[in-house]
Amino acid sequence: MPNITIYTTPICSFCKMAKGFFSNHNLSYREKDVTSDDEALHEMLDKSGQMGVPVIDIDGEIVVGFDKRRLNQLLGV
Repeated sequence: MPNITIYTTPICSFCKMAKGFFSNHNLSYREKDVTSDDEALHEMLDKSGQMGVPVIDIDGEIVVGFDKRRLNQLLGV
C-alpha cells in the first residue's frame, strides 16, 4: 500500500476531489490541513515550493493539484 499524504485546506474543491479519488480506489491517506498546522504548511512548502493545494506526496513523489492522470500513473489504478 502506498504511503499517501495530502496537504489541504477546508475550502479547496480540488482537495475534496482528490480525497474522493483515493476513497473510490480504497486507498488510505493522511490529510494535513495547512490552515491549522504550521508544521504541515512548512513541510508542504519544502516538498513542493507551492502555496496552492492540494499537494499530494505519494511515496516521495510530489503531485501539485488534482492531476488524475498522474495519480493513476503513480498508483497503478
